[in-house]
Amino acid sequence: MRKITFILLMILGVSSVFGQAKSELNFGIIGVSYDIPVATNIAIAPTVGTNFDISWLTLGVKADYYFDSLFGLPDAWDVYGGLNAGYALWINQSKNGANDFNIGIQIGGRWFWSEKWGLYLELGGGHTSGGTAGLGITMRM
Repeated sequence: MRKITFILLMILGVSSVFGQAKSELNFGIIGVSYDIPVATNIAIAPTVGTNFDISWLTLGVKADYYFDSLFGLPDAWDVYGGLNAGYALWINQSKNGANDFNIGIQIGGRWFWSEKWGLYLELGGGHTSGGTAGLGITMRM
């Protein structure tokens, strides 16, 4: 429990140091992630996800590089890509799955229709990203 508390405090500390970028909470169809800026164009995100038949639950983290300034995108748009790692816990014993550590990549984009709310689409591989597509709503914190 102390290790988890320490890790959470470190994440909160890092996010407050890089306060110029905004944290974002992503609510997807089959998962949730919380983007924490760690540098001007880089964010890390703890993630929790599953698949449509809820046969596994994944706890993971992803790191993304935002290409917004490189592409000269307006504030309403985000384009990113990165790496993910996670541990899949099989919860549906009727399937022949086993707990598994996995790494993968993802690319994605967001469009904000207001200062606080937006839509995102993410495609990726590996258990952390769901291995398929993520679609959902983003809330800027």
